[in-house]
Amino acid sequence: MANRKRKHIKKKKIKIRYGRLLLALLIFGLIIYLISKYLNFPIKNIFIYDNTLFTDQEIIDMAQISNYPSIITTKNTTIKKRLEKNALIKKATIVKRKLKEVHITIEENYPLFYDSTNKKVILKDKSEESLDIPTTVLINYIPDTIYKDFVDKMTIIDREILNRISEIKYDPNSVDEERFLLTMNDGNYVYLTLIHFEKINNYVEILKNFENQKGILYLDSGEYFKVFE
Repeated sequence: MANRKRKHIKKKKIKIRYGRLLLALLIFGLIIYLISKYLNFPIKNIFIYDNTLFTDQEIIDMAQISNYPSIITTKNTTIKKRLEKNALIKKATIVKRKLKEVHITIEENYPLFYDSTNKKVILKDKSEESLDIPTTVLINYIPDTIYKDFVDKMTIIDREILNRISEIKYDPNSVDEERFLLTMNDGNYVYLTLIHFEKINNYVEILKNFENQKGILYLDSGEYFKVFE
């Protein structure tokens, strides 16, 4: 038999460079730490605008950010959905600034009046809600044929003027079945018809002509003021 030459295979030794491995691990750990800190960067300041029906704290609680969570992981859409679940909030706009501030602007779905007949609050979007909230009171029944138009007209009243109206009474006469009597918070009364309902927005300017006297303002037929005797 022929002698077979045995081939010797040399094994290469792998040198582990512990210094470089340690450096790589330190860099990796630093990256993980920085990402963790970045994701947990808390909200520092919260600013609320145009809210009158709720306090700033109530808005913050509804948005579920009272514990000042991470500004990175707290999504604008999440805050928006939480706030707009409330019937009195029509729209919430959220802006994040400087990686530490959240600015929330509220568009309120404010009450138009409380309907004492069906015991519901009618809101700006014409929805009906069972709410305990101060607002103008409709004290009597309005026929269905007139009610819808009345609600439509209430939506065009300026909010500042609406806040001046204490009570509304459906008060038709032989001339106009769409006539209403408004009791104002300042002690005056105003007669209105649906066709002239927008005239109430000029209430403050009209009263300036009568030097703060108290009486009845007739806006249903013309525009004159009868002073109380």
